[in-house]
Amino acid sequence: MTKLVPEADAVVAASRHFSFPPPRTASGGVVESCRKMAAAQIDLGAAVTGSWLDSMKASSPRHRLMAPVVGAADAEHDDWMVRFFRPDEKMEKERHPSALSRFDLLASAAKGKQIAVFLDYDGTLSPIVEDPDRAVMTDEMRDAVRGVAARFPTAIVSGRCRDKVFGFVRLAELYYAGSHGMDIRGPTAHANNHHGSSKVTFPCFFLFPCSYTQKQQGWMFDRCWLIWPQQQEHEGESVLCQPAREFLPMIEEVRGLLEAKVPAIPGAKVEDNKFCLSVHFRCVDEKRWGALAEQVRSVLKDYPKLRLTQGRKVLEIRPVIKWDKGNALDFLLHSLGYADRSDVFPIYIGDDRTDEDAFRVLRGRGQGAGILVSRFPKDTAASFSLRDPAEVKDFLHSLVESTTT
Repeated sequence: MTKLVPEADAVVAASRHFSFPPPRTASGGVVESCRKMAAAQIDLGAAVTGSWLDSMKASSPRHRLMAPVVGAADAEHDDWMVRFFRPDEKMEKERHPSALSRFDLLASAAKGKQIAVFLDYDGTLSPIVEDPDRAVMTDEMRDAVRGVAARFPTAIVSGRCRDKVFGFVRLAELYYAGSHGMDIRGPTAHANNHHGSSKVTFPCFFLFPCSYTQKQQGWMFDRCWLIWPQQQEHEGESVLCQPAREFLPMIEEVRGLLEAKVPAIPGAKVEDNKFCLSVHFRCVDEKRWGALAEQVRSVLKDYPKLRLTQGRKVLEIRPVIKWDKGNALDFLLHSLGYADRSDVFPIYIGDDRTDEDAFRVLRGRGQGAGILVSRFPKDTAASFSLRDPAEVKDFLHSLVESTTT
């Protein structure tokens, strides 16, 4: 069983690895609304360098890493993880060590701190599959997540529609941030022994439509505290953040246009994720990727308030507001009351380029650890790595075991 009380050498190793910038200082005052946070970061759509086809290829695993020679991909992955020499620090340092084999580093960094766990879904809790509707997590993975949620605040942060990812996970004690964090809701049930007391106090945030107030236009942000008895379900009492709600009619309109055009490209599929749209091209012949990108762009040219981004073999249409998984992570930390605390250790695990926003938030905060799930070397802001969902499951078990007395 891994202990959270490391040996002296593990503490030294951890201090080398977690070379984050200093934590941000607390700003004080009332926490701003997710609506205001989003409005302050409007993204008007920067020009994309290179062609969309090149960008689509870049967002997918590189062909040369698909193991053309037995062991080639593993060898490059190992080289990506191994130690390298830092002349400026006169020491060796690991690039992206395995969060499993170097669990001692995470344990030493998290010692005496409140852990919070944030998990992507596709490619992290479930394998990447050709049909996104069949990305089902195993019962064993569900048990692993349930065990983590019983000990730490736990959230699923996904590009999927919140209701859809909840349908896959089916754990009511979690926070769910769907549509890349543009649709956030908190637990409707509470995990046993989560905080070790008979009652649990959560800081919760709500967004109300403008019709609920005569003094403000747009959205009003309010804060309240909920005290939930353990082992009791509560309906309708949970965190809610929807910074892109005004875009829903526009997104629905674009969805109809895409569903009329995209089927012309065999294998392409449009997925409605409520506050964003996904056009999957995992099953599209690579020779047709350019044509698919042009079809999507031809629709979006009349909608300047929507922008196009890429994920792993998926094109994603989102509102122009600058709201991503990093903002969702920030919001959840605020809602848990952890935003200005130095004794918090957030762990974020994800496999996609959209998860990099969350990894960068952790580095900017000078707290926690980002863990990239990938079989292939990638440029990343994550501190650790895991190869696949099977290793994610083992890591979650290790996290639970390390806190079992």
